[in-house]
Amino acid sequence: MKQRVTALVLIAVLVFYVFLVGSRGLIAIRDGEPVTIVLGLAILLVPIVGAWYIWREARFGFAMQRLARELAAEGALPPDELRRTPGGRVDRDSADAAFERRKAEVEAAPEDWRVWYRLAVAYGDARDNARGRRAMLTAIRLHAGRPAARAQGASSP
Repeated sequence: MKQRVTALVLIAVLVFYVFLVGSRGLIAIRDGEPVTIVLGLAILLVPIVGAWYIWREARFGFAMQRLARELAAEGALPPDELRRTPGGRVDRDSADAAFERRKAEVEAAPEDWRVWYRLAVAYGDARDNARGRRAMLTAIRLHAGRPAARAQGASSP
């Protein structure tokens, strides 16, 4: 829940920033001077990129939640079986062992979105967020009935 609130606050701040920058770009364009028009158009690119980023991240988050709800309904969410350090962090050896199990599941059933979802969680536990995101994108594509982006396999974190 804390992550969701943080994401919503960041999105609100980014939307405000996009609005603020966009209005400044329009002011520069309305000035009418060639230099300020070009500058205003360049400034307007920032809100466009910002809006695209917000849309992309929100879409990813909603898709990930949809998959989590479906797995929860099936009783197939990955259990939290990892050891923790006294500080609460996941023990690296425990995360590596869980990752190896999830990797084997993906190799056995590469077209099942459920195993890709669980692999993404294992990547996250192993603190490899880039690969975790790619695995989650694969799960989302497979869930939607689309093939994986490319032939990819799980690799060690």
